[in-house]
Amino acid sequence: MITINLQKNLGSKKSSISLDVNISINKGEFVTLFGESGAGKTSVLRMISGLLKPDNGLIDVDGQNWFDSKKRISKKPQSRSVGFVFQDYALFPNMSVFENLRYALQNKNEDEHIEQIIQIFELEDLVDRQPESLSGGQKQRVALARTLVQKPNILLLDEPLSALDREMRIKLQDYLLEVHRIFALTTVLVSHDVSEIMKLSDRVICLKEGKIVKEGTPEEIFVN
Repeated sequence: MITINLQKNLGSKKSSISLDVNISINKGEFVTLFGESGAGKTSVLRMISGLLKPDNGLIDVDGQNWFDSKKRISKKPQSRSVGFVFQDYALFPNMSVFENLRYALQNKNEDEHIEQIIQIFELEDLVDRQPESLSGGQKQRVALARTLVQKPNILLLDEPLSALDREMRIKLQDYLLEVHRIFALTTVLVSHDVSEIMKLSDRVICLKEGKIVKEGTPEEIFVN
């Protein structure tokens, strides 16, 4: 169980919102944050990962405090079992695909884990290539694979497929569902694509100006 109770003032003096969210996520659940740009969705992901510090609140993951403003606890990002995938692929341009994957491996003696990831993402023909020679879809496959090499308990996805064409989006959605199931991940996605959310999500949390305005299954949010 992940308990997220956070407050944070975002933006500038001219344009600011007061983020205030209270979210509970079950282990193994696939949750999507949905809402207009500037609603605070990405900020929630960044606070879970430790890249952005809340003003106040609590992040509790399976009984462990990752952040607690009252107890002055704030774990560093590298101490949180989180994989974060952005729109930007952020691959090392001077490394091959395999070297990019191996760089993320915490235990350098676990090459068999890399091989498993390579098979799941169908990267066998790409392992010796440099990132600059890959298409956008191939780069995002490698970026997702590299994140999974780290064996995170929580996978955070900030619109990772938004720049891809529809055919590639659908294929990568299938990869996401497979790795979510195989590795028993708890996954939090930010997306504006309703069809993508319907396909992937167990639950949708709608944000508006930093507040939760609605939540439910994809069918409850978008169909009913």
